[in-house]
Amino acid sequence: MSKWKLPPAGPHFDSTDGIYFQNMTGHEVRERLKQNDLIIIPVGSTENHGLAQPFGEDTLLVSRLAEMVARETGCTVAQPVWYGSHPAGHLGMPGTIVIPDEIFVAYLRAVIAGFWNAGFRKQILINGHGQEEVIPGALHGFAKRYQLPAVLVSLHWWTPIHKFMFDQEHGGPFETPFRHADEAECSYSLALFPEMVTMEYVEDNEPTGFIPGDHVDKGGDVYHKPLRGHEQVGFGGLSVICYPEGVVGKPSLADPEKAKPGVEAILDYMVRLINDIMTAFPPGQLPPVEKVTQRPAEDVEALIKGPLNGGRHIYTVAYPP
Repeated sequence: MSKWKLPPAGPHFDSTDGIYFQNMTGHEVRERLKQNDLIIIPVGSTENHGLAQPFGEDTLLVSRLAEMVARETGCTVAQPVWYGSHPAGHLGMPGTIVIPDEIFVAYLRAVIAGFWNAGFRKQILINGHGQEEVIPGALHGFAKRYQLPAVLVSLHWWTPIHKFMFDQEHGGPFETPFRHADEAECSYSLALFPEMVTMEYVEDNEPTGFIPGDHVDKGGDVYHKPLRGHEQVGFGGLSVICYPEGVVGKPSLADPEKAKPGVEAILDYMVRLINDIMTAFPPGQLPPVEKVTQRPAEDVEALIKGPLNGGRHIYTVAYPP
């Protein structure tokens, strides 16, 4: 995998090597902000992934990627968001913790506001779960509510590397199309945290649906079908009824070697994205105030200074966040 060498286990949520915000002291964060004021916020879920894969698979995937990128670029990582939004078809599966969309979006918006107030005005929310249509609402909700300069990104890890997610029929490495907890997702888990996957218990099934034709993308919009998975209701049944195994497809075909080129590709992309952001706006610099907001300049200046540097905190603009 070229320069990308995977540690023996992970993610490392108890790391003390200056990666995770929550594990750092105030002094460490203050010094970190002088060097790099971008933070990656892993956004995952807790949901059933079958007998062989962990309930936190979506969260673990993006957390491991974020850790590796932070070590390469010098940015910071937030402890992950473990609970997410879910499409209606996920309701009822034991172990799948469903957060209502409006609560989830408000929660993320508040997280963005809190980290902005802490000095991290550049944020990448890296998503590991089928909630890609929900997260942008938090970014734009923050921008509308506060109208402050910031650089905010909603990144779904599979989108920049969609060709690496293809099945063999479309030139990719996998025997089956990308779906929930399937061959592809399990392969990435085996590549990134093999110690949390127990392949001896793996179960397969056959994907089903009610509507004929090739209308819906079943996993992450990697095939760019006319309808993304969340853009329909009624094309298929509840997972708890149709897929009691907790997977959709054949995770038994998983192999970490199938995923490693894609892992390298998404890591390379994230490094490029972060470097481009930091080149455009070095530490302490933001998009030009006069071009991104019509709030009075003196108000914006006070908020950018922050409450401990002669300015004001962000909640003087709006609360609740």
